Amino acid sequence: MTVKSPCIGTCVLDPKSGYCMGCFRTGDEIGAWMGLSDGNKKRVISKAAKRRNQIAQPNDTAS
Repeated sequence: MTVKSPCIGTCVLDPKSGYCMGCFRTGDEIGAWMGLSDGNKKRVISKAAKRRNQIAQPNDTAS
């Protein structure tokens, strides 16, 4: 079974984080996507989901 790309068509890399603002992959991950094995694609999706969660719920270290 082929792993579907997490791309949602919002292909803009945030210059501060280096992550795509749509799928939260790095530019390198996006560029390598077509050549990755399904296992590696799943790992990239997992890492991107963690990034999305970290950005959505940043740790409050000031308190």
